[in-house]
Amino acid sequence: MKVFTWTNIRLVLMISVVIFLFSFTSHRNALRKISKTEVVFVGENSLFLKPEMVNKLLIEKNQDLKTINKDGLDLNKLEKSVSSHQMIQKADVFVSVDGVLKAVVEQKTPVGRVFDETGSFYIDNEGNKMPLSENYTARVPLLSGEITAVKKEKLSEVLGMIAEDDFLKKNIIGVQVLPSGGLIMANRNYDYQIDFGRTINIERKFKNYKAFFQKAVLDSTLDKYRRINLKFTKQVVCIK
Repeated sequence: MKVFTWTNIRLVLMISVVIFLFSFTSHRNALRKISKTEVVFVGENSLFLKPEMVNKLLIEKNQDLKTINKDGLDLNKLEKSVSSHQMIQKADVFVSVDGVLKAVVEQKTPVGRVFDETGSFYIDNEGNKMPLSENYTARVPLLSGEITAVKKEKLSEVLGMIAEDDFLKKNIIGVQVLPSGGLIMANRNYDYQIDFGRTINIERKFKNYKAFFQKAVLDSTLDKYRRINLKFTKQVVCIK
């Protein structure tokens, strides 16, 4: 009984050829030079950064791209470098088969803007600081007062609900944080204060406010109030 047949020999040869071609192609691909960089912004918030800003993060130590091989790139390091930018939520960095170094970038979402003695900055939808952009100014509520008196997760939850609701986004233009952790909000078109209270029952309070507003518009009574109290979940207390 023969151990090796012509069929087996041909099979071994074919596998060897495939392995050789794969290794050869992989080696040539690794030696391929980077031809250019390409930045792709995804998501709704693609206005704060320009592609040139991300390109600077991609090109390590200002090297000439034409001198860099694909296997000479540390893609994990580049991805971390791009993702560490204060305006970027996350980034995916990779090299295409034709040698293009690509970065797919999602920018952060600002939901509030702070003015204090140190300057001005945004609060993003995770409650973290986000620098202002020279390219675009977001229309978000202005934050004032003792911002650290509220947990950042709760503050970002309140601001996030405002940003995601067309009615609230158009009407709520300011949020003041009291030392107690309570919130006072300002309306764009009316002078009354909205006493939101502490950051609990957030969704219920906003629903109550919207229901009150719609009824008050029909009754033409909005101009009569000085303060709208939302602290109570089953009623809205209005002070003239």
